[in-house]
Amino acid sequence: MSDGYGNSGSGYGRGGQTPREPFIPKSPSDALRPEKVPEVQKRSKKARSQFVIFLNFVMSMMVILCIAGVAVFYYVISTFEQPGPLAVNTTFSVRNGAGLAEIARDLERKGIVEDARIFRYVTATHLRDGSTLKAGEYEIKAHDSMMEVMELLKSGKSILYSISFPEGLTVAQMFDRLRADETLTGDLPAILPPEGSLMPDTYKFSKATSREEIVAQMRAAQTRLVDDVWSHRDPDLPIKTKEELVILASIVEKETGRADERPHVASVFINRLQKGMRLQSDPTIIYGLFGGEGKPSDRPIYQSDLKKSTPYNTYIIKGLPPTPIANPGRAALEAVANPWKTSDLYFVADGTGGHVFAATLEEHNANVRRWRKVEENKLKEEAEQANGDAADTTGQ
Repeated sequence: MSDGYGNSGSGYGRGGQTPREPFIPKSPSDALRPEKVPEVQKRSKKARSQFVIFLNFVMSMMVILCIAGVAVFYYVISTFEQPGPLAVNTTFSVRNGAGLAEIARDLERKGIVEDARIFRYVTATHLRDGSTLKAGEYEIKAHDSMMEVMELLKSGKSILYSISFPEGLTVAQMFDRLRADETLTGDLPAILPPEGSLMPDTYKFSKATSREEIVAQMRAAQTRLVDDVWSHRDPDLPIKTKEELVILASIVEKETGRADERPHVASVFINRLQKGMRLQSDPTIIYGLFGGEGKPSDRPIYQSDLKKSTPYNTYIIKGLPPTPIANPGRAALEAVANPWKTSDLYFVADGTGGHVFAATLEEHNANVRRWRKVEENKLKEEAEQANGDAADTTGQ
């Protein structure tokens, strides 16, 4: 049944559909009035306040952490640069292969630094440039800061020790000195280097340096020295190789300890070689009999020793012995490379530490007689002195 407006009289749609709201006509004024827009759901004041509180908390923590970080950084840097706890100077050793953690721990244990962790971490930042803390023994000054200790260990300026080898020592005698030095470490080479291959000199080294390292330095130094001397030798020498240069220089080294005499002594041996004469050098006899260990100080050279056949007895063999008899220094090498121009063929001790030279056998024999007279007088004076001392003792 229609109501006159197109709607069914029952108020329900067809087919059991959802009932529609009844149509209510609007007045002209209501039709012109704007419809109300639905309100947007707003966040509650409670939810907004919790979010703000969380943001404030995060920002506060960041500020606190920044302040704490600055404080810690200032403390670490000031501690690293302030005077250390060490009361007196001391020594500190860094072993080969030691790491930063081990070094820092040892520094704290010895009372050199206040905090091993600070030294370790700050030093690590300084080592990013590729520098390292070097092995060696160092002298740490009283109250040195961690910064000063680090710079010292980076510099490698460790305490230096020294060992000296006079000219004329044999390789075996040099090895005895190396073996006796307690500052050096490690074993010596099992095989002795060739005689004459070690340069006599004073060698400086830091603690924990190995004996093999010193030997290597000595060999390298002697090689450079011989090459240098050989390069400006007299071209007229009857010496054809660097090995022969070292052999003759070792003989000159053992014949005289006076630097001003070496070129003169060298000239005698050069003249003898050029004339085909035997060198007749007593030090070569000694080396042939006793080798690198050397002659006992209380053992004289007997006349019979001059006739003993060894490869080094230059009273028997012609020319040079097969190897050097000692390690010659620069002065002896240069004396052989550029000897004086003389006609002398002989020399003998003069009783004062030097030698007197002669060009003929007659002159030489006269010099020998004078030397023997000097020796006889010396022995006589020593005997008289000994008798006088014995008489004084008896009188007491």
